[in-house]
Amino acid sequence: MSDTGTQETQTPTQGETATQTMGFQAEVKQLLKLMIHSLYSHKEIFLRELISNASDALDKLRFEALARPELLEGGGELAITIDADSKAHTVTIIDNGIGMSRQEAIEHLGTIAKSGTSDFLARLTGDQKKDAQLIGQFGVGFYSSFIVADKVEVFSRRAGLPASAGVHWTSAGDGEFTVSDVELPERGTRIVLHLKEGDHEFADQYRIRSLVRKYSDHIAFPVRMPKPAPYKADDEKDEKKDDSVVAEVNKDEPAKPEFETVNHAQALWARPRTEVKDEEYKEFYRHVTHDFTDPLAWSHGKVEGKKEYTSLLYIPSRAPYDLWHREGARGLKLYVRRVFIMDDAEQFLPLYLRFVKGVVDSADLPLNISREMLQQDPAIDTMKTGLARRVLDLLAKMAKDEPEKYATFWKEFGTVMKEGPAEDHANRERIAKLLRFSSTLADKPEADVSLEDYVSRMKEGQKEIYYVIADSFNAAKSSPHLEVLRKKGIEVLLLSDRVDEWLVDHLREFDGKPLKNVARGELDFSAIQSDEEKKAQEELSKEHSALVERIKKALGDQVSDVRVTARLADSPACLVLGQHDMGAQMRRIMEAAGQKAPVSKPTLEVNPAHPLLQRIEKTSDEAEFNDLSMLLFEQATLADGGQLPEPSAFVQRLNRLLMKTA
Repeated sequence: MSDTGTQETQTPTQGETATQTMGFQAEVKQLLKLMIHSLYSHKEIFLRELISNASDALDKLRFEALARPELLEGGGELAITIDADSKAHTVTIIDNGIGMSRQEAIEHLGTIAKSGTSDFLARLTGDQKKDAQLIGQFGVGFYSSFIVADKVEVFSRRAGLPASAGVHWTSAGDGEFTVSDVELPERGTRIVLHLKEGDHEFADQYRIRSLVRKYSDHIAFPVRMPKPAPYKADDEKDEKKDDSVVAEVNKDEPAKPEFETVNHAQALWARPRTEVKDEEYKEFYRHVTHDFTDPLAWSHGKVEGKKEYTSLLYIPSRAPYDLWHREGARGLKLYVRRVFIMDDAEQFLPLYLRFVKGVVDSADLPLNISREMLQQDPAIDTMKTGLARRVLDLLAKMAKDEPEKYATFWKEFGTVMKEGPAEDHANRERIAKLLRFSSTLADKPEADVSLEDYVSRMKEGQKEIYYVIADSFNAAKSSPHLEVLRKKGIEVLLLSDRVDEWLVDHLREFDGKPLKNVARGELDFSAIQSDEEKKAQEELSKEHSALVERIKKALGDQVSDVRVTARLADSPACLVLGQHDMGAQMRRIMEAAGQKAPVSKPTLEVNPAHPLLQRIEKTSDEAEFNDLSMLLFEQATLADGGQLPEPSAFVQRLNRLLMKTA
């Protein structure tokens, strides 16, 4: 619930009625305090946020006017106007966009904070530069006004409402705001910032112009400012140069200023690639995403033929805060013939590419297309296929030509990419080439081994790509299942992401080589074993068959089988999954989600060469033998990352054996 604070009715001023004073929501108060006291070293961000909001308001009007042309109220070019008054120390930003009703002004600017507000506050680092860059991503950009202003006024009227339905919102950022009804003949929004002492630099026309060109040069609407006053010669001392750029013709009748467009005001994606500089691409990315780090890469292309569309796709350099939120915003900005249709059109890219940002502009889709229609239109599938292919090609080029940059990408988005083989069967091979893993080659947590790298290093006679899955890198690296493979110098991929078991269930082979879990089923080393090794393994199994049977009897229905291992060299025992059993990692994920996992029993593999097995084999006391067998099984369970169903029974068994050795 919002903290609406006190409400009181004040005497209306001329042209205003029904004034209410209300309190900001608690989270908004916290946000205002942050803006005022913590982000003062990056003050100029307020302008990029207010221009971006104005651009969104114009986009929304243009979209709603497709179904209701009367909202345009007679036409007129959609534009943003900025004026700075150096005498009054004010900056005014005006847009003739969708505007706000009284209730919308209360909700959007005060009492009901957007969901992004609490997320924004939770993500603060204390680093002013980083925190300033977060503002736009969380939908709280309006409040950046209070970095430079000690009073903010908003005059707004929603398109389609009468002139008498205007609203005047004002606040000094002190925990309260007031709203009044006001007569506004023009639709849209006018924001007036009353600058703080010490921030009067932002009332300078040339300072504002430079910031517009720096941050907002490529928004799709013109940003207009008064033309600079012409240079006055020394002998024209009766005329004064006024940097508010309102030239005084005479004292009684000031002339209206002439306005000019100060930004590029053209859809960047509609321009030929050869005409767009890298810095322009980067600035447009910042405008589209509110992410003020540079993108890692981008792809700008036009498809002509049966389906005609233009796309400009970006790979961010860092993951957004809501990457793993199921309801998080994702998708591209959709335009139809350069008319904005919707934000976050997720239908144009598969879910595993949800980190991709940018725009897609179609020449074929109808202007009145809805999200529901997008889900049913077969043309969307064609575009989705083409856009996914473009992103994967861009990533493949980055991986080949700029491996360091690709390593940055993989660190941020690798886990998401692992969802790809399950979701996008058509591009499974392309995605497989982009995957990166840790391996026993370097035993380091950085995932920098591709499947192509692995295959190129396979031992002569090796037919399978070996991997192990664990809950962490260290657990995977120290898994007992790797012992013989390490001794033979066979590389094993170390998988520890939660999605890895899902990945290998859908990526069964690469380059004709099957992927093999070293902790599942029996390992076939026949192609890389010598005849002597094979014979020795067979003899070992026969020699200790009685021990195997005794352990199997002691464990009863705890295991599906007990056998002599071919995997272990240093450990006494390990658990092995059945060939078609669910892995321990997936089982734990299902149980954590409240779902019942299918029942299965592991196989216990024992290493008769280990001193512990030799001790067990010599034990004649049946009770002690049973305790040792259970400890062997429980030890293997813990080493596999599992949990014991009865920890207290384990402790009691261990204590009994310790007492005997004391």
